[in-house]
Amino acid sequence: MKIKTIKQIRNLSGKRVLARVDFNVPLENGKIIDDSRILASIPTIEYLMKKGAKVILVSHLGRPEGLDKKLSLAPVAKRVEELMKKKVKLIRTGRDLSVPDKMKNGEVVMLENIRFFPDEAKNENDFGKKLAGIADIFVLDGFAVAHRDSGSVTGVAKHLPSCAGLLLEKEIIGLSKAIEKPKKPFVLVLGGAKMETKLPVLKNLLPKADYVLIGGGIFNTYLKAKGFKVGKSLVDGDYLKEALKYCSIKKVIKPVDVIVGKESGKVARVVPVGKKGYFAALRMTEGVYDIGPQTIRLYAKYIKQAQTIVWNGAMGYFEQKPYDVGTLSIARLVASRSKGKAFGIIGGGETLQVMEKVKMTEFVDLVSTGGGAMLEFLSGQRLPGLKLLTK
Repeated sequence: MKIKTIKQIRNLSGKRVLARVDFNVPLENGKIIDDSRILASIPTIEYLMKKGAKVILVSHLGRPEGLDKKLSLAPVAKRVEELMKKKVKLIRTGRDLSVPDKMKNGEVVMLENIRFFPDEAKNENDFGKKLAGIADIFVLDGFAVAHRDSGSVTGVAKHLPSCAGLLLEKEIIGLSKAIEKPKKPFVLVLGGAKMETKLPVLKNLLPKADYVLIGGGIFNTYLKAKGFKVGKSLVDGDYLKEALKYCSIKKVIKPVDVIVGKESGKVARVVPVGKKGYFAALRMTEGVYDIGPQTIRLYAKYIKQAQTIVWNGAMGYFEQKPYDVGTLSIARLVASRSKGKAFGIIGGGETLQVMEKVKMTEFVDLVSTGGGAMLEFLSGQRLPGLKLLTK
């Protein structure tokens, strides 16, 4: 997929550049507990500064219903200042969109939480046009919002010369490698809670992938569809037919053993996956919460021979010990194979969280910042935010 990028824009000096970033970071008592999304867009901001642009940052934080001081971008502006060692003024816009009349070349300001404006979400009352009125050029750098048809994404792009930032360019190039011409063998690893969100990816990438390794709610839903007793296991009951259809395909590799027990982690034990009778000992108060040791060994064989790896979604209830072993093992395997031996891509909030937990994020080729956007891109959908950036 070819898109316009900031590298192709000449004479940025003196131009007001509206940069839509994704600084929707987790806060705890008003303090940022994970600044990875901020760090991801710093190269784009610095590039614009060095080119002499007057940079206007736009982001959202949380889901405010009107003005909400708890969701102010003040802590974010402060963190950007610390990272760039340069003053970043937060513009508390009130009801009007405005920036200082006189900005210096290389200066950076940040608009207050764009979702404080009720017209932003659906681009109502020409909100995108009003936003475009404060700038000369629009740069989309937040891949995580590229699937949103909102005022600060698609709305503003219709009224200004628009292009992709360095982060967005990196995401598109990396993800396109998996969709267009992935090096073989191509191994797709899918887990997580909902079959609904992973099904479009499964449909689109099945013809291109050599092997699909499944776990988590996807496998639980398949077990349920096969008639297994799964107790309190996480199941997407609306997609039983689809789970049976797609997970029965030969190239979809399924767990050969699982960890069952109580949600609290008590009475956890390994249970082979075979005939229905194997699950007779699973009580209604128990569930399937992780892949087993034999499955980890099996999946390791496929990952170790991969040339392209895409992983999205945990293999089980990793937040609760001892159900974290499967997911942590997959994280280590994917990271160990990436950057050199294979091109490795990971995405999704919990997937990134796990990779951070094993302290191997730096060994993955592409750590996608877009959860929902990544899934939509991999499913073959044209993201609204990218349509207007296409060459």
